[in-house]
Amino acid sequence: MNLNTSNQSTDQEATRLNDEATLPTLTVDQYQRKMQRRKEVQEQRLTERNHEKGLIIVHTGNGKGKTTAALGMVLRSLGHGHRVAIVQFIKGAWEPAEKKVFGLWQNQLEFHAMGEGFTWETQDRKRDIEKAQEAWQKALAFICNPDFKLIVLDEINIAMKLGYLQVEEILIGLEQKPADSHVILTGRGAPAALIDRADLVTEMTLIKHPFREQGIKAQAGIEF
Repeated sequence: MNLNTSNQSTDQEATRLNDEATLPTLTVDQYQRKMQRRKEVQEQRLTERNHEKGLIIVHTGNGKGKTTAALGMVLRSLGHGHRVAIVQFIKGAWEPAEKKVFGLWQNQLEFHAMGEGFTWETQDRKRDIEKAQEAWQKALAFICNPDFKLIVLDEINIAMKLGYLQVEEILIGLEQKPADSHVILTGRGAPAALIDRADLVTEMTLIKHPFREQGIKAQAGIEF
């Protein structure tokens, strides 16, 4: 059995055991035996997955939380003492609250908000493209720098969706990153070619939103 087949087998068994553990008909003894087996399966899964690599991570979808999830990883990396860079491709005309907080890690973190706002605010496509290209060049310098363990390209997916950046150019740039560094690309509308190349892709699905259903405006601490 090759490694991929073995991984799939243990993953499937872990899922099955999790599902069976919720059955209300299980006795205490049956539940304990299933959880013992679940522990053995988990230990096997951890043994099978024992190598590391720098990841290309994509957060996309229409739901809220793409940037927030990326910033959670930023905090984790800072906690490990790693150097981190954040480049924001759309935001920039206003000062995000996150930038103030991350100022506490000035020696570890580079934070560059290089956009000038949403397209309906800027109303200047040529300048939007120029700013996106500037942001990409800044980001590429961090991507190629082995001193940085994590680079967040915030809302770069939107810049690609709007045609400000070409996915082929971004993929070529990602190939230049050191083998052990991670890059997170956020924003709705991630192109298929980027999703194919990425190691980890999460799609945030919009179920309900207070702005749309209740007319609730963006609020400090939640949206900004």
